[in-house]
Amino acid sequence: MPVSEAWQQRLASARQQRVDQQRWRYRRVNTLGTLDFAGNDYLGLAHDPRVQAAQAEGARRFGAGAGASHLVSGHLEVHDALEDALAEWTGRQRALLFSTGYMANLGVLQALADPHTALFQDRLNHASLLDGATLSGARSRRFHHRNSADLERLLARSSAPHKLVVSDGVFSMDGDVADIATLAHVSQQHNAWLMVDDAHGLGVLGDNGSGCVAGFDSQAVPILVGTLGKALGTAGAFVAGDAALIEHLTQFARSYIYTTAQPPSIAAATLEALTIVQREPEYRQQLTRHINYFRQQAQALGLPLADSHTPIQPLLLGNEPRTMAWAAKLAQRGIRVGAIRPPTVPNGAARLRITLSARHSLGDIDRLIEGLNACQSEETACPA
Repeated sequence: MPVSEAWQQRLASARQQRVDQQRWRYRRVNTLGTLDFAGNDYLGLAHDPRVQAAQAEGARRFGAGAGASHLVSGHLEVHDALEDALAEWTGRQRALLFSTGYMANLGVLQALADPHTALFQDRLNHASLLDGATLSGARSRRFHHRNSADLERLLARSSAPHKLVVSDGVFSMDGDVADIATLAHVSQQHNAWLMVDDAHGLGVLGDNGSGCVAGFDSQAVPILVGTLGKALGTAGAFVAGDAALIEHLTQFARSYIYTTAQPPSIAAATLEALTIVQREPEYRQQLTRHINYFRQQAQALGLPLADSHTPIQPLLLGNEPRTMAWAAKLAQRGIRVGAIRPPTVPNGAARLRITLSARHSLGDIDRLIEGLNACQSEETACPA
């Protein structure tokens, strides 16, 4: 059999298997007329004119791209300024920019862990953390979701010289928040470092928007990862911690060393967004009002909400065909939501992942509620 034919058969087989499972993914263009309840622009800063202007000016001043990796010639003064601002915001000595959140998590775990390291991860951690553990070659154990007793049991059984506990801050599919105080305490009791990926908490939680780790210093949370493409509305990510950690990552994190630096225009836009987050708490206040309003309206209809008080509001439908049908009916009304099903979530845990933004209006939320009510009413009238 020719090599090319063998590869074609392999691809066709993988495709058919996923189609048969009714889990084939489709990419759709998100048009401007669509009411978006699927994105992560929690504060609406991606559309803020000041952030847009800062990006345009950054491109004019520094160029459209960095042109090289950070360690060659791609690290510009605007990158330095952003790293300093992120470190100050999160109460850390230093911060290090990465091109994406996925690359940040891969880089940290690959640089810190090896076969002699024991990793302990929450079962619902993001895929990038799980992949980073695999890349590192470390032995990885997964504790029950937000279950400190299970974590403590696993830590107590480990004789590894280096232990690292890893958790999302806000869990991206459920919207619940890690118990940072307990994670920090248990980790310290067992001489383990704690790494928190606060991608969905930064900009949203905390008194100054500094996330679910606000109030916890680098002794409690030595490794903090944050993304810039969610509440800050731009792109990229960073790792914050003590100087020794950041120097180590600069030397050993392959996803930092061997890639082109973040476009300087993005760094300029992020500096502006960060200023807005810190100086204008009304964005977070507006978002909180929207979350409370949506939950009140959804609960009044008896919709199966998860226990989340973050912008991520899962509607737990359980059944995959049901989830896809609800998403399609909402799309017909010009409303986009995330239809999440296995393998992203466990079997039987399919859901609509609804995300709220300060940019939405109460009228937008009413329109979403009306659409959800229509989906529910249709099921009642025509039960399967």
